Amino acid sequence: MEFLSDYGLFLAKSVTIVLAVIAVVGSVAAVAARGKKHGEHGTVEVTHLNEELEEMKQALEEAILDKDEMKALLKEEKKKEKEERKERKKKKKAHEEDERRKRVFVLDFDGDIKASELEPLREEISAVLTLAEKEDEIVIRLESGGGMVHSYGLAASQLERIKRKEIPLTVCVDQVAASGGYMMACLGDRLLAAPFAIVGSIGVIAQLPNFHRLLKKNDIDYEVLTAGEYKRTLTMFGQNTDKGRQKFIEELEDTHELFKDFVAEFRPQVDIDKVATGEVWFGKRAIDAKLVDELMTSDEYLTEACEEADVFIVRYEEKKSLQDKLSSFAVESGDGILSKWYNRLMKNRFISL
Repeated sequence: MEFLSDYGLFLAKSVTIVLAVIAVVGSVAAVAARGKKHGEHGTVEVTHLNEELEEMKQALEEAILDKDEMKALLKEEKKKEKEERKERKKKKKAHEEDERRKRVFVLDFDGDIKASELEPLREEISAVLTLAEKEDEIVIRLESGGGMVHSYGLAASQLERIKRKEIPLTVCVDQVAASGGYMMACLGDRLLAAPFAIVGSIGVIAQLPNFHRLLKKNDIDYEVLTAGEYKRTLTMFGQNTDKGRQKFIEELEDTHELFKDFVAEFRPQVDIDKVATGEVWFGKRAIDAKLVDELMTSDEYLTEACEEADVFIVRYEEKKSLQDKLSSFAVESGDGILSKWYNRLMKNRFISL
């Protein structure tokens, strides 16, 4: 009887703890939901690259230089700062305008087939455009092999917002900007690429599996009901017709023409018929095809920019609710295979750049 009494007490305590945890989780979820209702979707994080590089430099100096060398260096830096202050005072006395230091805003876009980074990019551009002026510059560090037409079309439209504000736009490609990625990259007033970065692929592709023969072999009927002659041209399960296939090809070709026109508008220096074959070029070859303007990594460009301007890396971080975090954890830990299968299916189903 004593054992049963102890066990019952233990069970009651366990149930109490579980209920308490559930109550706390529910409260946190409710607070997160209320936060979303008030529009608190995320925050903009800003890193001052100049300061970051200076801190790295100081850390190296402290580790490498001996005491005498460090003392001499500090003395030299103080002397330089003093001279700069004197120069500013002279300008002020002479009633010369002390021009504001140029600002460079750096945004990152790492695109997948669905252009999932589009939402952060929209927010970052919206934030920067509230402050940036024509004397400033926006740099996009872009990496993408392309993807869905509508997604990358919208991503490119976000960069057009910068151009309409007449703020200089520089695009840096360190590894790849192909197809939809190049659609975005070609908007840059300056387009820089690393020597072996891949650019181009100005073409359109659509892949569609068809299981009609498999279903027919197993006596499985599949019907597609539509209103409108071309509501469905090709299908994954029904029997495709030559007429439907021809219409689908016409849609592909029309999309390709729109893509070509877009690139030609923003990079009129290229021979569009020569480069719009779906081929890709490495940076060194892309220079000759005028697909890029200069060979340079983003690291080199931004480090040099720090000498004449204040460089800020801007990143939008979306706030996730408890439900979102738990869902994300579940997908990453238990449903990774399903997620990959879904992405592959989406890639095969839709017209992609």
